[in-house]
Amino acid sequence: MKALILSGGKGTRLRPLTYTGAKQLVPVANKPILWYGIEEMVAAGITDIGIIISPETGKEVQSKTGDGKLFGAKITYILQDQPAGLAHAVAIARPFLADSPFIMYLGDNLIQQGDLSYFLEKFIQQQPDALILLREVVNPSAFGVAKVDDTGRVLELIEKPKIPPSNLALVGVYFFSPIIHQAISLIQPSQRGELEITDAIQCLINQQKQVLACNLDGWWLDTGKKDDLLEANRLILDTYLTTSNLGEVDEKSQIIGRIQIGANSRIINSTIRGPVIIGSNCYLENCFIGPYTSIANNTTLIDTDLEHSVILEGAKIAGIDQRIIDSVIGQRAELTIAPRRPKALRFLIGDDCHIELT
Repeated sequence: MKALILSGGKGTRLRPLTYTGAKQLVPVANKPILWYGIEEMVAAGITDIGIIISPETGKEVQSKTGDGKLFGAKITYILQDQPAGLAHAVAIARPFLADSPFIMYLGDNLIQQGDLSYFLEKFIQQQPDALILLREVVNPSAFGVAKVDDTGRVLELIEKPKIPPSNLALVGVYFFSPIIHQAISLIQPSQRGELEITDAIQCLINQQKQVLACNLDGWWLDTGKKDDLLEANRLILDTYLTTSNLGEVDEKSQIIGRIQIGANSRIINSTIRGPVIIGSNCYLENCFIGPYTSIANNTTLIDTDLEHSVILEGAKIAGIDQRIIDSVIGQRAELTIAPRRPKALRFLIGDDCHIELT
C-alpha cells in the first residue's frame, strides 16, 4: 500500500500568506498542515509516500519536510508542472504508484487523528475498486457530491452541482485499487481544463465497478481559508495539546490551563490562558494570551493582548492596547499599533510585512 499526498496549488484563498509560501506548510498548532497527513499515513502503517509538488512551492516543501526520516517514512517528490487536476496528479505519479493500491490525500485537509486507520482497514477487508469518504455539509454545491444507496455503494458523483443530489460531500481522502489508472486514461478535461478525480470515479461507476462510500463522523476541515485555518488550530489545541514548560516564566506571570512552552522562551509579567502553544526562543512581556492561540518559534510579543490567533515564526508585535482576535500573522511580520484604535482587531497578514497603524 502506498500513499499519494497532494501539496501543489497556489493557495489563492490564503493570500497574502501564500504569496511567499506553500499553503500546506502554514502551521496549525505550530506544525505544518502537510505534516499531519504524513503522520496519519505512518500511524496507519503506510510509509511509502509520494508528495505532489508544484514549481512555485515545491522546493520549500522538500526543504522543510525532507526525505521522510523525520516521520519514519520514505518520501518521493513528484513535480506537477501545471495545476491540471487531481486525476492528472495521479497520472503523473503512475511510475511511483506502479500497480499498488494507494490512498490519495489532499495535503491541505485535516481529519480527526486515527480515522484513517479505521477506513484503511475497511478498504483492505472489503477490497473495492475505490472507497471514498463522505461528510454531511450544509453547502453541498461547493463540493463534489455523492449519491449513495442503502448498502453504501456510490451511484453517482457530481462536481459542485447547482442542484445537489444529496448533502454528502467528498472528503479529500480516497482509497484506490490500480484500476483507477485505466479510468483516468478514459476521461477528458472538464470545463475548467482539469482532469477531475470525480470523473474518473464516475467512470468506474459507469463500468459497474465497486465504488463504496463511508461516512466520516470525526471532524474534517479544508484549511484553504483563514477562518478554516483558525478552526483547525482550535480543534488541534482543544483535542491534542499536552502541558509542558521548557522555558522560563517569571513570578509575576500567570499560567492557566493547558499551556505548552518551548525551550529558551521567556514569559515576563504576562497572563497566558490555555489552550495555548508557544514555540522555542520566544519573548513575551506584558502580554495577555487568550485561548486557542499558537505562537511559533522566535516570536516577540510586547504589550500585546491576543486571542484565537495563529502567529507564524519570527513575527514581532508590540505596543498593542486593544485585543487582537481571529488573526493570522505571517512569518517575520512586524506589527505596531498606536493607541485609541477599535476594541478588537482582526488581521490576515503575510510574511515579511511591516505594519504601523496610527
